[in-house]
Amino acid sequence: MSTYYFLPTRNVFGDGAVNESGALMKSLNANKVLLVTDKFLNSSGMASRVQEIFQQAGLEVHIFDGAEPNPTDKNVVSGVAAYKANGCDSIVSLGGGSSHDCAKGIGVVISNGGQIKDYEGLDLTHAPMVPMMAINTTAGTASEITRFCIITDTARKVKMAIIDWRITPQIAVNDPELMVGMPPSLTAATGMDALTHAVEAYVSTAANPLTDSAALKAITMITQYLPKAVANGEYMFARDKMAYAQYLAGIAFNNASLGYVHAMAHQLGGYYNLPHGVCNAILLPYVEAFNLIGNMNRFRDIAVAMGENVAGLSTDEAAQKAIRSMQRLGQLVGIPASLKDLGVKPEDFKIMAENAKLDACQLTNPRKATLEQVIEIYQKAYDGKNAI
Repeated sequence: MSTYYFLPTRNVFGDGAVNESGALMKSLNANKVLLVTDKFLNSSGMASRVQEIFQQAGLEVHIFDGAEPNPTDKNVVSGVAAYKANGCDSIVSLGGGSSHDCAKGIGVVISNGGQIKDYEGLDLTHAPMVPMMAINTTAGTASEITRFCIITDTARKVKMAIIDWRITPQIAVNDPELMVGMPPSLTAATGMDALTHAVEAYVSTAANPLTDSAALKAITMITQYLPKAVANGEYMFARDKMAYAQYLAGIAFNNASLGYVHAMAHQLGGYYNLPHGVCNAILLPYVEAFNLIGNMNRFRDIAVAMGENVAGLSTDEAAQKAIRSMQRLGQLVGIPASLKDLGVKPEDFKIMAENAKLDACQLTNPRKATLEQVIEIYQKAYDGKNAI
């Protein structure tokens, strides 16, 4: 069976990297850019700062700040209208996963026509996406480098997974200076999202040596530097390391895919509009406790990557340490203890579990799950007790 490896053509890192974005965008033969962001980044002045960088490079820029948390099909429709009304020929996304995913959705519809729901699934586009650059302001989703686009279908209350190699941005920019303003709660949520990416990719049935190396390094770096970044957002060394860590986690899951943590978290986001990273963080230890028998050796490796001492332990005992370490890290950085704390209702577990079993991310989970087992995982995460 063939193995594919997906990544943007060019990736730029480091303090001040954003200052090169205008010249880089010009190299894609762009002239009129739709800058896709959210209202906070627009009102904070960051969007205008980036706009000025592009204007200095000779580009015309129209700001569209309609990317909402958990971006919707309606956001995509509005963005497509803005792109056409301003005669744009390219897209730049500024923000975290919401801005990047919204921008990808806009680009898909511009290039391929129809509605965004037409492309739910794997590789359903037929035309190359318009030139796109993604400028990252968070350290978690890695959407700036992936072929994944998650858009909420407001009619069905379902997060659609659009997975397509054509929607990978051509250029990704990770400048830790842009991440300094993230509050501790967002730093924690996005960092735990990155940890989930790395863990799910490492235990995925589609994992390979390339993704393994990226996933394990990401797990180690997140364990070491996420608490520091949460404690002091101005600690640039930790911000820089987290920018690299989330990128490595993105490399891993972009090529090995994910599992039931994401499949289940997508339903929580679709039903309740909850923060994706928080949902992942709460679900992670419970899903992986369920997954343990699928590949205990891999969970032993994760325990080591998280700094656990497994000397003299059986594979089973070492693997369980990984689960406890995941849960402890979430607690350390202030993640809510349970789904109950987020206002989730048990009566919705069945429909969410049914939708999770249809989500593309569950296909590479290391253990097959019945509907009843998925409901049981939701219940355990709702109760918030120790996963092991």
